[in-house]
Amino acid sequence: MTTAPSTLATRPDVFTATEGEFAGWRTWTRDTFESNNGPFWHKVGEDGRVRTAFRVEQKHLNGLRALHGGCFMTFADYSLFAIASRELQSPAVTVSFASEFLDAAFEGDLIECTGEVTRAGGSLLFVRGIMHCGAKPLFTFSGTMKRVKRRLPTASPPA
Repeated sequence: MTTAPSTLATRPDVFTATEGEFAGWRTWTRDTFESNNGPFWHKVGEDGRVRTAFRVEQKHLNGLRALHGGCFMTFADYSLFAIASRELQSPAVTVSFASEFLDAAFEGDLIECTGEVTRAGGSLLFVRGIMHCGAKPLFTFSGTMKRVKRRLPTASPPA
């Protein structure tokens, strides 16, 4: 399961790029897995929809020199939370995830994602999205997220 912050608002765990290709875009710094595998970025577009993006680097490639399927799925999970962030209003976890690989991406490609919350209930949210490189669709996904109560870290159990 994956956890993520609940809003796009300025928070201590949000970094906003001030220069370069992603100037004005934000990323969450709390999730070390995503930080190590990204950087992945999000912002609200002029149309009010959340967009996510990243530039494919050598570290994202598989043995065939194409974007690794696990990177597609990690970015899709990041995108689930960015797309749903305004609806969440609390921490959440991914409880189900489905995806379809449509085409390959390669080093240097700009991968962008858009999506929508298709339903938001009391504790569950349903989200779908599509990744593309320019006009080429690459990957579609849908996921179910569950709102959870924030838990504070606990000490390690005694040995």
